[in-house]
Amino acid sequence: MLIKPLTTNSPEGRQRLAELADRFQDNDTSCRQNVAEIIAQVRQRGDDALLEYTRKFDSPDFRLDQLKVTEAEIQAAFKQVAPELSATLDLAIRRITTFHEHEKEESWTITGDHGIITGRLVNPVDSAGLYVPGGQGGQTPLVSSVLMNGIPAGIAGVARRVMVTPPDHQGQVNPALLVAAAKIGISEIYKAGSAWAIAALAYGTKTIKKVDVIVGPGNRYVAEAKQQVTGRVRIDMVAGPSEVLIVADATANPAYAAADLLAQAEHDPLALAMLVTTSPEIAAQVVAELEKQLPLLSREAIARKSLVERGTILLAADEPEMVEIANLLAAEHLELMVVEPFTMVKLIRHAGAIFLGNHVPESTGDYLAGPNHVLPTMGTARFSSALGVETFIKKSSLISYPRAALLADSVHIQRLANLEGLSAHARSAAIRTDGDA
Repeated sequence: MLIKPLTTNSPEGRQRLAELADRFQDNDTSCRQNVAEIIAQVRQRGDDALLEYTRKFDSPDFRLDQLKVTEAEIQAAFKQVAPELSATLDLAIRRITTFHEHEKEESWTITGDHGIITGRLVNPVDSAGLYVPGGQGGQTPLVSSVLMNGIPAGIAGVARRVMVTPPDHQGQVNPALLVAAAKIGISEIYKAGSAWAIAALAYGTKTIKKVDVIVGPGNRYVAEAKQQVTGRVRIDMVAGPSEVLIVADATANPAYAAADLLAQAEHDPLALAMLVTTSPEIAAQVVAELEKQLPLLSREAIARKSLVERGTILLAADEPEMVEIANLLAAEHLELMVVEPFTMVKLIRHAGAIFLGNHVPESTGDYLAGPNHVLPTMGTARFSSALGVETFIKKSSLISYPRAALLADSVHIQRLANLEGLSAHARSAAIRTDGDA
């Protein structure tokens, strides 16, 4: 059996729930020293280090003059992309743009006692770096990553959006990636991957100027590099293995549920496919469907390993317990395959993205629906949110005091400053008001 269903009140079920609730894990530290060395080399040697690493790991004959994608390469890419794919990209761009337009924040002020004005000034960062993985040497271009990271940055008003992606063996970038980037207004694109690309974005080289924010998925070297440069730049998040939790009652379609579990499992052997249901019949039918559908997958071996080693099916006592489990696990993707999903969703407090009903596969959110697919994993949805426009903005406080207001507040400011032993703080208020009526 691929997955053995466990009742939540059994010793095995309780243990599995405890493991899932505490599934947060630090990055794989085995590459930490290597990544630190790569970052140091890029800081010291700049473009020369980029060239060396690119030749060693991606394209043996790569030249420095190939580092920046040219306008000619972008125009050539449009001729190579099928009209059908171009139309699909246009639809996805419209949907993602429409959704993220609603996330924009405005600056604001309020006027208080004595004419005091306070507020918040909202501005975009000046620059953002978008990392896009190579996708099996360019064979599976992750165009959705370009759109999901680049569109919110553009809506935020980021003036300079920089895309980095590793070249293939011949030193090229898949044309679909270039077309996706160009369609959303990104023209500054570099052929660089892994930790050396992250280092270049964080510290800058002669060719690649540094940025303020770095976003985008990648392998363990990319994740470790992002973590090591955090503080110098902002990053989106340190993501763990992708995960889905399906909450299913007796009305759920077991074939759909199995298909969605497999869609998660094919990502990676560490991907986490979970289902909780009140129906033993649904649990058994889902297991049968998994066995039936698994051989149809192009990535069968990966999905099988994920399901056997990490797949989970839990049998809950009732609907309230299913909701309790959903909030406990705070999954990246939460699917509510229940008769009244819009009623249940009112009880959900923690999830990255929530899919309502039997006819909403997780892939709608991955590609086309509009909400961002960069989501918190490993239970961090308890306190984290999806990537969005806010990832690329910063907020400054505004404070304005007329003279009368400072006269009214000065004694209170001095009282608090003196309490904290900061006499210069107190004096900075007193010097402006001493002797005034």
